[in-house]
Amino acid sequence: MILRVGMCALALASLGGFARAQQPAPPAPPPADSQSSQPSQQPQSSSAPSSAPAAQPSTSSSSSSGKRSKHSNDFLVIGTVFTDKAYALPGARIRVRRSSEKKFRWETYTNSRGEFAFRVPQGEEYEIVIIAKGFADQNETVSAKSGISEDNVVYRMNPPSGGKK
Repeated sequence: MILRVGMCALALASLGGFARAQQPAPPAPPPADSQSSQPSQQPQSSSAPSSAPAAQPSTSSSSSSGKRSKHSNDFLVIGTVFTDKAYALPGARIRVRRSSEKKFRWETYTNSRGEFAFRVPQGEEYEIVIIAKGFADQNETVSAKSGISEDNVVYRMNPPSGGKK
């Protein structure tokens, strides 16, 4: 009987410590020298302490205060690259250029799930080239002239014609 009562008391004591550990820490009192020079601005209540800090007036302007994002006129291309056996193809190289140019301006790689995304300016046509080891390169044109702000594309890579690459 004493053993059971001792175990119950031990269990309750440990639960009591656990319950205290879950409560937020009481706010720290201000330094002693500032207490005497400044009166308290918030009355302390005897109920649960407030864990949220007091609201401070904001002096910095937020990003939604009338300023437009510099990407607001961009065209977003989201895509996925698959192998010829319909597996995701990680590490495929995606190169992008305007259809009217020879130089590639943007480049990205697919992630572990074969997905990629990039932004380009709206109002033009772009050539996308997918390059992956062991597969034939693929070219496709995407138009960013339609007024829609994004396009989803899916590529299925094919083995190279005429042997290994």
